[in-house]
Amino acid sequence: MFKVGEGTVLQQKVVEAEKNYVIQRNDFLKFRVYTSNGELIIDPDLKLLKEIPPQVASTRPDPEYLVDVNGVAKFPMVGELKVEGLTIRQAEAILQKEYAQYYTNPFVLLQYVNKRVVVLGAPGGQLIPLVNENVTLVEVLAAATGLNNDSKANNIRILRGDEVFVADMSTIEGYRRTNMIMQPGDIVYVEPIRRPASEVLRDYGPLLSIITSLTTLVVVLSTR
Repeated sequence: MFKVGEGTVLQQKVVEAEKNYVIQRNDFLKFRVYTSNGELIIDPDLKLLKEIPPQVASTRPDPEYLVDVNGVAKFPMVGELKVEGLTIRQAEAILQKEYAQYYTNPFVLLQYVNKRVVVLGAPGGQLIPLVNENVTLVEVLAAATGLNNDSKANNIRILRGDEVFVADMSTIEGYRRTNMIMQPGDIVYVEPIRRPASEVLRDYGPLLSIITSLTTLVVVLSTR
């Protein structure tokens, strides 16, 4: 599965750790706006929190905002903004500028919420959410229950668009060289170790059981 050409390796892909995620169509975004450059976020003495009524301070789920097919998201008060093609930091800067019309020194925290990686093979089919922009291959594998005795740690394949990369997690050198930063939509395939004997027993066990039962029945009947 996911065969690669001879000599295909991960090299410069690890360096992509510094690249910020670019907002795309159909993304879901969450954001919060704070005043006074985010003073409430740190508030070490809890003085500001004491001034907020309990019904306001109570936690509530943050709404999600869809980036539509035109690359536009609709935000409260400021309306529609073109965010497609922007990094998270660039979009935060635009939102802060827009909310400066209503708040003093606004501080915006923006994040995407629907990005994930698919893991197939030995760990089983799983969807692993990307909680930030710098989730590594090892973190994804750990979230997918890790590499068990049925996994080939030296033959992990990452499908990214039309490219396929091979990662080797069986050695320290392989880990350092191929522990790449994952991107939304990546597919990770961990090749399972083939055990022909156990596979034959699993696949043909019921048939062998029937044959054994029939053979036993024939022997019993023939001895009467």
